[in-house]
Amino acid sequence: MTLLRLFLALAFAVAQAAAAGPTSTGEIASTVQSLQTSHPGKTGTFVMEEGEKSLLARSWLADKATRSIDIQYFIWSADNVGILATEALLRAAQRGVKVRVLVDDLLIDASPEAMVALAAHPNFEIRIYNPKHTVGTSKVKRLLNLATGFRASNQRMHDKTATFDGLVTITGGRNMADEYYDFDHTYNFRDRDVLVLGPIVADINASFERFWASPLAVPVNRLLEGEVRKLTPARIQAIYSELHAYAGNRENYAPEVREATRNLTQRFTKLTDGMTWSDAAFLCDQPGKNDNHFDLGGGGRTTSALMDLLRSARHRVTIQSPYLVLSPKGLDFFKALVRRGVEVRISTNSLASTDNLQAFSGYQKQRKAILKAGIRVYEFKPEPAIMGELVPRSALGKGWKPTLSLHAKTLVVDGKTLFVGTFNLDPRSANLNTEVGVLIPSPDAARQVEQRIERDMEPGNSWNALRENPDSHAAPAKRRISRFWKTLPLQPIL
Repeated sequence: MTLLRLFLALAFAVAQAAAAGPTSTGEIASTVQSLQTSHPGKTGTFVMEEGEKSLLARSWLADKATRSIDIQYFIWSADNVGILATEALLRAAQRGVKVRVLVDDLLIDASPEAMVALAAHPNFEIRIYNPKHTVGTSKVKRLLNLATGFRASNQRMHDKTATFDGLVTITGGRNMADEYYDFDHTYNFRDRDVLVLGPIVADINASFERFWASPLAVPVNRLLEGEVRKLTPARIQAIYSELHAYAGNRENYAPEVREATRNLTQRFTKLTDGMTWSDAAFLCDQPGKNDNHFDLGGGGRTTSALMDLLRSARHRVTIQSPYLVLSPKGLDFFKALVRRGVEVRISTNSLASTDNLQAFSGYQKQRKAILKAGIRVYEFKPEPAIMGELVPRSALGKGWKPTLSLHAKTLVVDGKTLFVGTFNLDPRSANLNTEVGVLIPSPDAARQVEQRIERDMEPGNSWNALRENPDSHAAPAKRRISRFWKTLPLQPIL
């Protein structure tokens, strides 16, 4: 049985079993120890293409953790997935696990009362990164922050890591919301994560500690002092009970998730099948990205590392990025790669599939220049032929017809080196947002993922931007809105 199937079978089974009694202790530690004995000094990586299975992996690890869970996300929504994930963390805290959650302020979607109630638990801490927009911020103050500190307001934490017992991490493109795990009825992301264990996790832990200790990471209680004063012990317990009741209601689990837990006959014993072992490296930025305070440039450590990787290319570069906006220097950089004989292919969103019209307008402005430079671009279709493999078949069978949009951030160089992370091919990732990712020097892992991207580029799944007119397939309203955004000088913040 492969790792993926084991996760699929076990993840929600242990979540459901938790109500009947405590989970076994130290299973993550014993599993990692046995694997490291077989692969001393190497990092194990397993790339997860499908959202449902990536969610199941997180769920299994959350229920097996015995010491700590450290979470960083750009987005955390109060939808089905977000609520179930929150309840899993609360359950972990209640059995003695130290839970720390760091979420960026810009797009957090959570009730102030619920956040304060969770943070009231002695084992549960929540901090908000760079709180200038949402948590504890009035509309007037938000406008004032933008007017007086435009760069500071635009500097966001785009990191996405979830580390369990300090031993196993999942990182990649996925935030915590329905659409990242193929459970949204109308709009889902084609994304990619990587599970890692081994020496690299120490570097991930160190990065988390830097962010957690940064002045930019503010405890939620300090931001919501009014809510803290209003919240009674009885109300806190009521909120906990409401979360447990929600998670205990089988109607709140998608049928395909329940199906995955049926006929469970095997226990989780090892993570060997399907895992790649290499000298993988963790790329990350410092809190705040760079030392700039006013200018919108500045780069960052992740930007520099990825540019060095691209410079090493000799034959081909294959990139998947939901947004494709190049600075003049960036375009010249890729031109130089093409001139010295490197084939450059990029899989990105079409106007019909994109979730970000502002970013797409930046790509529209320079699409002709990108194609003229010899870069081959494939724009993802909103209803690709591969849909049935990426969205649960039972969901499609119920009549769902969700739009599928690219959200994976991946780079493959010469079919030998793979990067999976949070970095988009745009100025915001290069200069403003903090980013993370895993660099995997493994021809097997690199080629496997490159083949998935190549499949995404096939005619049934993408339009060839050089030979076709992908914009013509978008709804008229999208075309009108993108034309409006093209009139504005937004490129530095796209």
